[in-house]
Amino acid sequence: NRWLTCKSLAPGTLERIADTVADRVRVPWFAGAVKINVSLVPPLVLLPVFLHVAALHFLLGLVILTSLPVLVLWYYYLTHRRKERTLFFLSLGLFSLGYMYYVFLQEVVPRGHVGYSQVVALTCGLILMLAALSRAKKDPGYLPIPASNEKPSHQGLPNKSVRGSSNGLRGVTVSGTASGRAVNGEAKGYSRMSAGEPEGVKKDWCTKCQLVRPARAGHCRLCGRCVRRLDHHCVWINSCVGEQNHQAFILALSFFMLTSVYGITLTLHTICRGRTPFVALFYCPGAYSDYSSALSFTCVWYCAIVTAGMGYILLIQLLNISYNVTEREARLALRDNTGRRLLGGLVIDTGQYNRGFLCNWGHFLSLGSSPPQRSAEDIV
Repeated sequence: NRWLTCKSLAPGTLERIADTVADRVRVPWFAGAVKINVSLVPPLVLLPVFLHVAALHFLLGLVILTSLPVLVLWYYYLTHRRKERTLFFLSLGLFSLGYMYYVFLQEVVPRGHVGYSQVVALTCGLILMLAALSRAKKDPGYLPIPASNEKPSHQGLPNKSVRGSSNGLRGVTVSGTASGRAVNGEAKGYSRMSAGEPEGVKKDWCTKCQLVRPARAGHCRLCGRCVRRLDHHCVWINSCVGEQNHQAFILALSFFMLTSVYGITLTLHTICRGRTPFVALFYCPGAYSDYSSALSFTCVWYCAIVTAGMGYILLIQLLNISYNVTEREARLALRDNTGRRLLGGLVIDTGQYNRGFLCNWGHFLSLGSSPPQRSAEDIV
């Protein structure tokens, strides 16, 4: 009624409407209606519609393929500012893979220029990527929460809440027992030396999880848990990247890059014969001669945009591993002005754990090879 009469809405009205709609989206099932996460729906509906509309004309393709990354970045900014977990990006990634594979089989393979062995190679790459992604979705290395502190109480403590802003870490409570400075959600309270730890290696007290976290561990504000050797919270897998799944995360990105580039190359060789893939990506005169070729060419450009973004993420990850620095540590170093910008600012070298290229990669490849040892203080 307020919309129809052009009256202003009360604060929080739109949020309550959205929450009500999200709660009512359910699918009938034998054991009762199953609630569907609303963030799963937009990619399933909008992606095929946008790509098919973009295949109608070159200008439509230019507008849609330009606006899609902008919409995704806007939604990321919105959820990041609200500190919300969402399945939108995971749904978009998985559905994009499935739909691109479907278009490849339906529109490209029937043209007869792609061999059986090439289809098998592409399928194997996709399966390996999904297997690595499944492993990356598992436990990133959560620190166990003491049973007595499953529901931590802060009664009687003078609280001062500080909210995180950009590094994916949860805001913490500064109290008299864990006083310190909290910036970007990172609390530096009393640093405790645990039994068996060498001198110079500090362990910090997490006021949220009520435990002593080892060096390089961090608290994720989205997951609400402390993670060993926390790198960052990845929205594309809707999970943290830490000590236990960092290798699988890199493997999934690598398989995705290889499979995507291979699929793009096969498609361009089919619809733009006689031209190299790079030239055909920008100049393919017969791409819009028929709807099948136009849809395939549009999907190629969509894959190229996604591949470029994932390639940048993979590059940053490989550089960080080479200097033995996590994304979280790099952001904290920029905040405190304690790191060095290298390679045009692509990597931030903190110098704290850097032991040389080979040693750094050896350390990374040994992550998660043995269960972490619990100190005497943790046991007590």
